[in-house]
Amino acid sequence: MSDPNAGLPPRYLRTPEAARFLSLSGRTLEKHRTYGTGPAYRKLGGRVVYSLEDLKAWAESGAKTSTTDPGVRTVLPAKRHPALVPYAGKDRR
Repeated sequence: MSDPNAGLPPRYLRTPEAARFLSLSGRTLEKHRTYGTGPAYRKLGGRVVYSLEDLKAWAESGAKTSTTDPGVRTVLPAKRHPALVPYAGKDRR
């Protein structure tokens, strides 16, 4: 089956539109961006935009066939994950 969007330029969504597309709140998508757990995004000037293809790929990365299926990749919750937080240069106590 051919892609109906073939030949069209890439489509970019702002945060509120992207959040609606993923059935998330805008704030949750912002948290994912902050913690590095969300879909790839681009900064165009001062605006954050998401490619429709990146949103689909990120959502697809969480696909499972059963509750015991480990899947290829896991979509992490929108919170700080120690392995993903870059070193800030000093101890944060």
